[in-house]
Formats: sequence, C-alpha cells, structure tokens
Amino acid sequence: MQTNLAPWARESREGQEADAILRRCVHCGFCLATCPTYQVLGDERDSPRGRIYLIKQVLEGQQPTQATQLHLDRCLTCRNCETTCPSGVQYGDLVDIGRGLLEKQVRRPLKQRFVRGLLRRALISPLFGSALRMGRMVRPLLPAVLRGKIPDARPAGALPSGTERHARQVLLLAGCVQPAMMPSIDAATIRVLDALGICTRFAAGATCCGAINFHLDAQEEALAQMRANIDAWLPLLENGEVEAIVMNASGCGAMVREYAHHLRADAEYADKAARLVGYVKDVAELVSPLAAQLRPLIEAGLPEKTAFHPPCTLQHWQGLRGVSERMLADLGFRLAPFTESHLCCGSAGTYSVLQPEISRNLRDRKLGNIGAAQPDCIVSSNIGCIGHLQGGTQTPVRHWVEVVDDAIQAGKHS
Repeated sequence: MQTNLAPWARESREGQEADAILRRCVHCGFCLATCPTYQVLGDERDSPRGRIYLIKQVLEGQQPTQATQLHLDRCLTCRNCETTCPSGVQYGDLVDIGRGLLEKQVRRPLKQRFVRGLLRRALISPLFGSALRMGRMVRPLLPAVLRGKIPDARPAGALPSGTERHARQVLLLAGCVQPAMMPSIDAATIRVLDALGICTRFAAGATCCGAINFHLDAQEEALAQMRANIDAWLPLLENGEVEAIVMNASGCGAMVREYAHHLRADAEYADKAARLVGYVKDVAELVSPLAAQLRPLIEAGLPEKTAFHPPCTLQHWQGLRGVSERMLADLGFRLAPFTESHLCCGSAGTYSVLQPEISRNLRDRKLGNIGAAQPDCIVSSNIGCIGHLQGGTQTPVRHWVEVVDDAIQAGKHS
C-alpha cells in the first residue's frame, strides 16, 4: 500500500512504525472472511482492511471524526486477521497506534468518557470484590443486561499449605478481576500444579497486567503497571527462585507477552521486558509435558463430551493454537469439534459492555456452533470468555483447569 504521510506523522516514532505496517498491506481482502465484526455488520469500515484505510487517512493528515473512532472501537482486537493475512500485516500494532492518535484528536462524548473511566477504575479497584458480592445479593432486581455480567460464586476451596513443598516453583499472576469473580480458577491451578510437583507463588508488588487500562484510553497508566510487574517478577526469575510466570487467563498472558513491544522505547525497561517475555507460559504449556503423569488421576471424573473454546488471545495473539486441545486429548478428554472455532466469541475484555449488541450476536453465533456438537461441558482458558459464554447457555462453561481439579478431588474421595 502506498502512503504519503503528513509531516507530523513522518517525524514521529508511531508514524514511522505505522507506515511500515501500512506498506505491507496488499488490499487482498482475505481478512474480511475472518473478521467477526465484518461478518456481523457487513460494513467495509468495520473490517481490518477498512480500518487500515481509516488509520492511513489520519496519518496522511485527514481530520478524524467520532465516526472514525466508532469503527476502531468496534474492532474486537481478536487478531484473527493476522493469522489469516498472507502479507504478515501487524494489524494489532497498527490499531493500537490508530486508537492512540484518535484519543488525542477526537474528544469522546461525556457519557463514553464516564463509562470507560468507571470501567477501568472499578475493575482494578481493591473494592471490586466487595462490589461484586453486593451485586450478587441484589442480582434478581437488576436489569437482564447486568444480571448476565454477574456470575455465580465459585468458591476457591482448600489450598495446599506451604510454598516449599516442591523443588519446582512458578509465579502466578495475582490479577485484578479473576481472584474476586472466579477464585476457583486460581485455586484449581494451584492444586493441579501441586499434584504435578510444582508450587505456585505470588510476587509482592505485582499488579494487574495492564490490559484493562491499555484498552480503555489509559496507556500511560498501563505502562506503569507493566514496569511494576517487571520489577516484582524479573528478580525472582533471574535468580532462579522460580522458573516461569504461569498464566491461567489467556488475555493476561497475551498482554504480558507484549511487554517488550509496549516498552520498546523505554530506555530503562526495554531490555528487562524483552528478558521477561521468555519466562511467560500458559498453564497448558506447563501441564502438557506432564499429561501422562496426570491422566491416571483424572480419567474417571471427566465429562462424557467436552467442547474447548480457544480464546483469541490464546490462538491468535500468542500463537498457541492447538496446544490446549492436544493437552486435553492427552489427559483423556473426549473433545467435541465445532465449526468457526477460530472466530471471536464477542467477549474481548470490556467489549461486551461497550458494544453489547455486536458482542451478544457473536456469543450466540459461537454458542450455536458449539451447541450443535452437543457437549456436556464447555471449557476455555480465559475468564472473560467463560463468563460471557455462560451468560447465554445452560451448559456449564468452565476453565479446563477447574474440570481437571474436580476430577482429581473426586478421585481422592472415591
């Protein structure tokens, strides 16, 4: 794609990076077939190719509008288009640049600013857990759209005692939403890894991965969270106290794997971030080599038929497509394949709140495809997808590690 950037864009680092990405696009349109919003809306401006043109126009000096911003906001950032693109266009990086430019040039309406600001502050607040408990108490009185956002409580259960039980030690992300909303996921992860001879720890000083702030117009606050996490994690990793940072929320894993990209211009943290990324592992990557050891402990307690929903942050962002599926098969799960497993379920962090109609459409489409396989249980590896899908089906939707943990506990008491 030919470009003619405005002087201010040619002289900025973001403009130069965007120009290099734009020039790789060859207008082929392969991305349209795999873009969820284009599938739903049928509008070229709500496709990767259309958004690329919109960002190009801004970089070439055209004044963006609220309509321009809306089309970028509607992007789920699922990156399915990157998996499809034959030219290797780094669309995710480009849309981050475009959104950052528009935040400086287009003032959002007051309602949008209020909702986005409230979301990012509430979700990372230490008071979030208390607010969630209160929401559960009054859930029957809430509008249907809010009731669906409040999941049933999933108790954590008892945890193994002591952090020195095993020689192998790993870090677990403390997170922001998951410990309050679904504490059972972290607890199940700790118990399953303990059964495999691996202890988990939480690092003092670590915080939210930064994804919520980054995607809600607060990129500087997100970068500060990234630096704090690097300071908390990297010394423990490099002095050999722990061997990896284990992610049981693929959205967080995707963000942490991109720390090196987001901090590339930071003289103090660029190299640290690059070193940290090599220690990041999805929990499936840790469990997979030990599947044979775990399988005898769980076989009798697994569901008859299970559908695995691969989050976009796992298969497209992190390039781990097939890793969890192979691991689950090795553990003895009978997996039920379904069509369009590559398409986003519509969760995408806070997207289901900010773009509810598109999000529900995609959720119902996903559940329709999964339902055709008639599974007894749906499993995934990201809390956002789990909560979002559960809001549209009576079939249990859980993290796969919870199902494995249940099977281990059932075996102990049989």
